[in-house]
Amino acid sequence: MTTTPAQDGLTATEAPPRPDVVDVDAYLARIGAERPARPDYEALCRLQERHLMTVPFETLDFTLGEVPSMRDTDVLDKIVNRRRGGGCGELNSAFALLLRALGYRVTLLGGRVLHNGKHYFRGVHNGHMVLRVELEETYLVDVGFRWASRRPLRLRERGVQTDPHGEYRLVHTPDGDVEMVHDGVTRWRIEMHPRDLDDFNAVLWYCATSPDMPGAGQLWASIVTPDGRVSMFNRVLTEYTDGVRTDYRTLTDDDEFLREFENRYGIRLEKVPDLAPVTEGV
Repeated sequence: MTTTPAQDGLTATEAPPRPDVVDVDAYLARIGAERPARPDYEALCRLQERHLMTVPFETLDFTLGEVPSMRDTDVLDKIVNRRRGGGCGELNSAFALLLRALGYRVTLLGGRVLHNGKHYFRGVHNGHMVLRVELEETYLVDVGFRWASRRPLRLRERGVQTDPHGEYRLVHTPDGDVEMVHDGVTRWRIEMHPRDLDDFNAVLWYCATSPDMPGAGQLWASIVTPDGRVSMFNRVLTEYTDGVRTDYRTLTDDDEFLREFENRYGIRLEKVPDLAPVTEGV
């Protein structure tokens, strides 16, 4: 573990790159990206966008009663070799491995999200993971959240940051946390001190197994499209284009569900998981 001074005066604790673990070429092929000539801001933007548009957020493991693993070899196998997606911790920890192997300085940050932007922060601390990337200034990167920006967010910027997904603003709280506001709705709150990967394991187990967790045992899936996103909550499919809901339907037929899930998220299922009926999408 190495320690480097961050641009914002904080101390960034970084795990060393793991080129022996990360097959960079295979990972880049998985997200349809070229190897960058250098670890700069422009390349980071391309990598983040390609990741969001090719690797879905999905909680299939939760529907099977399985606890996902964030061990580096496990997340890389799941995302790169098996062409699956994963939860926020899996997606962001895997992306951190890729970025570090490409020469970026990356720190894991932990926090919590709002449930659909409507309720106060739910769940325990470290229920969400965000990456802090140090370049000429400090950026926040998130590839594991359906409301995430498609480009890195400048940590020091107090005003609106315009993005293909809307308007974003980072609010620095009096106690040192940072809240992300998307189109006027607060979506997550992140603590700024560095976290180790082990800090998230207990939370992942809780999210996968606790009946008190919102949506526990249910299927959540989302992926970015060129004009918006496609999300699924159990059998309810919702598509947004340019901020407008353009598709909203319940996939009651199993064959239709399996076909849509593969077409939208690139994941072939042998059968539909046992999903509880829901009346509202995401």
